[in-house]
Amino acid sequence: MPEKSAVDTIRESLERRFGEAFDLPELGAGAAMIAQMTGRGSARAFTAEPVAPGLARLVIASALSAPTKSDLQQRDILIVEDPALRRELHDIIRHRWLDTTPVLLVFLANNRRQRQLHDWRAKPFANDHLDAFFNAAVDAAIALAACVAAAEAVGLGACPLSQIRNDCARVKSVLKLPDYVFPVAALALGWPAETPPVSPRLPLELTVHTDTFDDSRAGELVAAYDRRRDRIMAYARQRDEEVHGRAEFYGWSEEKARHYARPERADFGRFVRESGFRLE
Repeated sequence: MPEKSAVDTIRESLERRFGEAFDLPELGAGAAMIAQMTGRGSARAFTAEPVAPGLARLVIASALSAPTKSDLQQRDILIVEDPALRRELHDIIRHRWLDTTPVLLVFLANNRRQRQLHDWRAKPFANDHLDAFFNAAVDAAIALAACVAAAEAVGLGACPLSQIRNDCARVKSVLKLPDYVFPVAALALGWPAETPPVSPRLPLELTVHTDTFDDSRAGELVAAYDRRRDRIMAYARQRDEEVHGRAEFYGWSEEKARHYARPERADFGRFVRESGFRLE
């Protein structure tokens, strides 16, 4: 059987993702990268093969080549190698497969360095408000996304982990984070033991807007997405069934409503303020 072309892979992945057929333009050399991005999935099982330090460093450098607000570069990456530190973080993140993850990174928002510049250059820090927090968080998120793309471009698997924010105070203590530096997400990297599935996404008709925002058909489109996703990738279990009961039909919208019906990270705002940020 002939090998599937990058263009065919893109078409199949996009149809599975969004439930519509795409008329693709001429892609040329960019087809391979687009195929990688549209067909990706988060890897949660890794082989025992280590990731060469030089390769990990290349992926990290690629991530830190991503755009950054006003060239402020308010994002750092912390590599966690020490087994004791890993055990502490695993206890917070609570994914058993992390025990076999070759590389564990923590993406940090770093507004401390900007404040140091003002001290060193004897300039007032005139933007001590919510934007300082927001810019640093977004910079870290951009670097995280770029790291996933770089890792998967060289054949590695990647899985972002927001659960590291479940106990930011403990993470701050374990990783010795100073004020104005906080974790945005962790990232597991390794050689995938299996091909991750392509998860269906909400239709572009709902999530892409032109000129003005319009969600007038949101209920209808989400209900259709629920049904399509259930056909492709039904949930194996219903979240918190003992609290919410068993739904006759369990789609994405029910899953996400149940997900945020339980309090989560309610102390994050306090942690951020205690780290020095003013959020006015």
